[in-house]
Amino acid sequence: MAQPPEVAEDPLLTSFEDTIRRNDRIEPRDWMPDAYRRTLVRQVAQHAHSEIIGMQPEGHWIGRAPSLRRKAILLAKVQDEAGHGLYLYSACETLGVARADLMRKLIDGRQKYSSIFNYPALTYADVGTIGWLVDGAAICNQVPLCRTSYGPYGRAMIRICKEESFHQRQGYELLATMMRGTDEQRAMVQESVDRFWWPSLMMFGPPDAESPNTAQSMAWNIKRNTNDDLRQRFVDMTVPQAEALGVTPPDPDLRWNEERGSYDFGEPDWAEFKAVLRGDGPRNAQRLAHRRRAWEEGAWVRDAAMAFARRGPRPEEDGR
Repeated sequence: MAQPPEVAEDPLLTSFEDTIRRNDRIEPRDWMPDAYRRTLVRQVAQHAHSEIIGMQPEGHWIGRAPSLRRKAILLAKVQDEAGHGLYLYSACETLGVARADLMRKLIDGRQKYSSIFNYPALTYADVGTIGWLVDGAAICNQVPLCRTSYGPYGRAMIRICKEESFHQRQGYELLATMMRGTDEQRAMVQESVDRFWWPSLMMFGPPDAESPNTAQSMAWNIKRNTNDDLRQRFVDMTVPQAEALGVTPPDPDLRWNEERGSYDFGEPDWAEFKAVLRGDGPRNAQRLAHRRRAWEEGAWVRDAAMAFARRGPRPEEDGR
């Protein structure tokens, strides 16, 4: 019986796979499979979109902060998020995509951002809760990404994670201050935690059994941990902090499991999660409308910057 002809091994694919196996970095000029590139574009763009959409829930509290110190802290944080978006859009551009195209896909609903930012910040306590829970979940998710296999993404994450750690501490400090205040302030903090606890757990994505991208992303070392592993890590980290604050997570199933050495906890409402991703969350339409308006009103700035770049420096501007 005739044997099938041997298929020559692709040296480019072999080199790529060897780099992944060695836990080395793939750089922009390196060859990479199209599927790897598409996966990175999807993940990094979603991350970048989340940073700039995430400016909105807290941004409207800047003018209503109760003191100059709180205003300065919040202003600095929102500014940091804009910078994080810039780092990540720049990393995405190294994959051969234009930032304007990414923004258009976001505005048109063809690319997603984190589901958490479709929930409203109803009280000033939410500023603290977002810092403590939302940024705390982001840290759990993003610290492993410092070791992601794509170089520009991993290097951007190192800077981002350092700043996110300050955001998490700022949120915790604000809530701790409020918990030392009046009964009304303590009730406000607990109510805020009640609203943000479950959406924070959903930030890590669907359960591993229902996650279509996790297995391949981990095989390529884009991700280093599964969604469920990260969710467990977040709960184990956060519950002792909640006890120190004096707040109670709204989960009747939450309890310490001595045998596992971790907390057992209830199941998030995944139907709600899917509805938010479909665009049916409390603030989906508002968030995208705000981003669309900002993009359109900023067109003249982008046009002016491009015109200046095309003109080039004049002798009196470059020191000649």
